[in-house]
Amino acid sequence: MTGPDGNEEGEETIRQSSDFVEAVARGLSILECYSDPVSVRQRGRLTLTDAGKLTGLTRGTARRLLLTLKELHYLDSDGKHFWLTPKILGLANGFMTPLGLGDASAAILQELTQRVDESASVGILDEEEIVYIERVEVRRIYSSRIVNGTRLPAFCSSIGRVLLGGLSDVKLERWLDKYPLRPLTPHTITDRKAFVAEIGRVRERGYSVIDEELEIGIRSIAVPIIGENGRVVAALNNSTSTARHSVEDLEQNFLPELRLAAEKLSRTMNW
Repeated sequence: MTGPDGNEEGEETIRQSSDFVEAVARGLSILECYSDPVSVRQRGRLTLTDAGKLTGLTRGTARRLLLTLKELHYLDSDGKHFWLTPKILGLANGFMTPLGLGDASAAILQELTQRVDESASVGILDEEEIVYIERVEVRRIYSSRIVNGTRLPAFCSSIGRVLLGGLSDVKLERWLDKYPLRPLTPHTITDRKAFVAEIGRVRERGYSVIDEELEIGIRSIAVPIIGENGRVVAALNNSTSTARHSVEDLEQNFLPELRLAAEKLSRTMNW
């Protein structure tokens, strides 16, 4: 995983040193396997065998870790299956609360959705994906089912393009070396040179528009949320369908509202 300075070599050095605690890493790998598609398909219920396969740990090690996490009340069990408990949410709150994602931020997103009549989201970059950390969805017959914690590929999402635009050229090249571009629709940019040029345009314009690159029939526009140090720390977007709004609509009508909301968020979120 690339750290804040984009230095993967530093992380590898730590792993090889006496400061790296293997037991902690193994315990976290158990918790991480609950986001795996296998866990999702099984409604978050994993057996000892499942945990061992997903983590690559021996059966004995996986068993001890599962039982330890159960004793600490992060997991519960019926004797065969293990599942997460609500206590795990405390870890998420420990991340979300310092960011200032409280009532003030939610009110800003709510006001934005009312003004443009489309869903609004805040996301951050996590390796090759963006993670939604706040969202207000407009109620429609069809719902996108995007919620806090939802992940999408960064390279073809409007939030992701803005966040990648916040990286230096060197860090962007490293990111592309690690995460190759792949086609999700016929419109997805997969040529590396063209992608870097697009990121350059995002930086220059201060916003990103995705037009059916992530999913056919979906358009979105995003702007950066700037921290106190002038760094891009998150991004705010509106998403819509191609049937409701054109790219021109997004740029002419949505963009001013997004920029105003992002400016407000930069003051309420404790970045």
